[in-house]
Amino acid sequence: MTEQPTSYERPQGGDPTDPRGALLRSQAPVPDSTALPSPAAQARTDGAPGIGTPGSPAPYGRTGKAGKGGTSGKGAEVGEGKDPAGSGPEHSQSASAETMGALPGRAEPSVGDHRPRPVPESIPAQPGAEHGPDGQERRTGQVPAPGRPTPMRRDGDRLRFVGAATRRIARGLDLDEIVMGLCRATVPTFSDAILVHLRDPLPVGDERPTADRVVLRLRRTDRIPEERDTETGFAALGLPLPEAPDRSELSAAVAELCEVRPGGALAEVLRGVRPVFADSPAARAALPELLGEDSQLDIPDGRRAILAPLRGRRRVIGAAVFIRRPDRIPFENDDLLVAAQLATHSALGIDKAVLYDREAYIADELQRTMLPETLPRPTGVRLASRYLPAAETARVGGDWYDAIPLPGSRVALVVGDVMGHSMTSAAIMGQLRTTAQTLAGLDLPPQEVLHHLDEQAQRLGTDRMATCLYAVYDPVSHRITIANAGHPPPVLLHLGGRAEVLRVPPGAPIGVGGVDFEAVELDAPAGATLLLYTDGLVESRLRDVATGIEQLREKLAATAQLTGPDHPPPLEALCDEVLDMLGPGDRDDDIALLAARFDGIAPSDVAYWFLEPEDAAPGRARKLARRALARWGLEELTDSVELLVSEVVTNAVRYATRPVTLRLLRTDVLRCEVGDDVPQLPRLRQARATDEGGRGLFLVNRLARRWGATRLSTGKVVWFELNQG
Repeated sequence: MTEQPTSYERPQGGDPTDPRGALLRSQAPVPDSTALPSPAAQARTDGAPGIGTPGSPAPYGRTGKAGKGGTSGKGAEVGEGKDPAGSGPEHSQSASAETMGALPGRAEPSVGDHRPRPVPESIPAQPGAEHGPDGQERRTGQVPAPGRPTPMRRDGDRLRFVGAATRRIARGLDLDEIVMGLCRATVPTFSDAILVHLRDPLPVGDERPTADRVVLRLRRTDRIPEERDTETGFAALGLPLPEAPDRSELSAAVAELCEVRPGGALAEVLRGVRPVFADSPAARAALPELLGEDSQLDIPDGRRAILAPLRGRRRVIGAAVFIRRPDRIPFENDDLLVAAQLATHSALGIDKAVLYDREAYIADELQRTMLPETLPRPTGVRLASRYLPAAETARVGGDWYDAIPLPGSRVALVVGDVMGHSMTSAAIMGQLRTTAQTLAGLDLPPQEVLHHLDEQAQRLGTDRMATCLYAVYDPVSHRITIANAGHPPPVLLHLGGRAEVLRVPPGAPIGVGGVDFEAVELDAPAGATLLLYTDGLVESRLRDVATGIEQLREKLAATAQLTGPDHPPPLEALCDEVLDMLGPGDRDDDIALLAARFDGIAPSDVAYWFLEPEDAAPGRARKLARRALARWGLEELTDSVELLVSEVVTNAVRYATRPVTLRLLRTDVLRCEVGDDVPQLPRLRQARATDEGGRGLFLVNRLARRWGATRLSTGKVVWFELNQG
């Protein structure tokens, strides 16, 4: 809940289209021959039938109850919408001047002489109609303080105020903007203070509230600031000083939460929907329940407060209280209609804002779940990523990136772009990303992965088009295999600072069908950085793809020069620098960015053997592992490694028909990989007491830091990892 005092930046006589509504201020009375009739004209007026007394004009441009021969209230009401004299300060003729114009012997103005100018959006001041020659208000007889807002007097004023206020409320897009628009539009033009209560939590759309009880929370307050209210101010309302520096007077004077009792007075007022005056019996009982039994806010006597329920599309979502000071003219019956209009527009706007927030939340959650929460940390490569939506109003898109660990310490790098940036594009992107992860788990070559993605896109629909780039990096061989399906080519930044665009066959987009994809194998030297991206980074309305790719290459080279030839730039900072190349008009599409720094694994940290599928293979595997550990200085792991290697190799030799592979990798952990030509994956099971086997994987699960099994196109790989101590 927040409170923002109304500011008075614009002086009297400023811009009439103040978005805060028309601030009516009293002015010093200026004698005007057109404002009051001459004595002769007054004498003629007193005897004329059907002419109202100019000395006591009716409020808002209406005459009072007509006497014999006088103008009836109905007739005046019908004519007021056609009378341009009451439309604003442009028509300076007062009621008395109009009266004199109707007398016999006075020239009647022609239609051509009376050309009303456009009516301003704000509510004009009526100094001549509101104050007498001595500066007193005609209704109260009081002399208003300088700069004090004066109430609206004409129905045209009310209409223009409602129009300006509803336009300001409608400009709000979220909940806080709409509530603030209501407060700023009403204070001080319509009321001197306002309190807005909303349901907590707010119901969304057609959903039924989950809570059985209805709780209203004070969402926002607004008032005339104290420095502009030095004479009477809100001290007349009995407001205390703030209890804490961060709590304002109004918020400290009322309860923050209010539980609506079923069948209570507040529930009846809210159920009635229509605004009521504070002096009505229903409001007298409802206001203490809304403001709190211990509320220190004294509602002024008379019709100086209105309680207006806020009803949305299907239910009441809150209430607003409009308050006027005791020295100000009280509300009138027509002001209830104004309050009802303000409450209705605000409630409908709040309903739409809550629905919009829910849609934005769904879009954010959808996009977040479609992209990886965190990137893996595979051996021999470091990763960083960025994702930017096309716009704040379109937070979902079809761009995605992924990094998938593969057997043999390899990693698959994927980046793709589904046509469009909508909820449909995000849903298709999620299906393609899931398919790519499944195909990567089968250890298929990159071109085969793209081929199956193409078939999947055709099954999703005839117009499901996407581009994709799939690369597999091997840190042991320092090689990378890349296949492309209509995607922008990757850029490789070498350690010395040279950036090059890799020549990869472009291929056809996914979804075309009947097209072969080609893969190329390239060197991936240690210290180099591979940048994968979507076309939103290099293409916009201001530049084509080729120009954008060249600018990206130059940006990478310039960034590498900052750290020197022997030190590659940090990945996170490099991603930020790449995104800084985007100008104000370069955000036409969403952007996915994936950067990979190749560290590789040194040949001295790799041990690799082939074992024949024979009974002596486990013993030979233990001997080879012992020698490798001694060479690396990891003798403390000898017992554990020999036991686990013996168990895994024994299982492989039992079913294999071709040579079994054994590989040890020393990085931050010790990794052991055993491969064979049998596709069936081993499963951990609980061996019974009478079983002779089935305990090998149980030992691996208990002693290893991590372990797993991955199916390959030629068989499978079982691996485990141990901490180095």
